[in-house]
Amino acid sequence: MTAGAHPGAERGSEQVVDVRSLRPAERHPRIFGSFEGLSPGESFVLVNDHDPKPLFYQFQAELAGQFSWEYLEKGPSTWRVRIGKEGAPAERLSVL
Repeated sequence: MTAGAHPGAERGSEQVVDVRSLRPAERHPRIFGSFEGLSPGESFVLVNDHDPKPLFYQFQAELAGQFSWEYLEKGPSTWRVRIGKEGAPAERLSVL
C-alpha cells in the first residue's frame, strides 16, 4: 500500500458499478454483465446499499474459481466490493 492510500482505495481506471438506483430485479443481471465484460486480471468495484452476501453465494455457485471478492467498505449504508475475474482454468494450469 502506498503512502496516503487506504485499504478501500480504488485502482486508477477501475470501473465502478453502482446498483443502488436500480430496481432489485435489474441488479444481478447488470453485475453479471459487467463481470462477463472483464478480461482475466481485471476487476470492477460494486457499490450497493446492502451487504451483497447472496450475490457472493451466486458467484460461488456459478463461477467457482473464476472470480475474486474483496470487501472495501462494509456499511452501514454503503457496501463496496471489488470483484475480479481470474484467469481461465487452462491459463491457471499452464503456470504449474
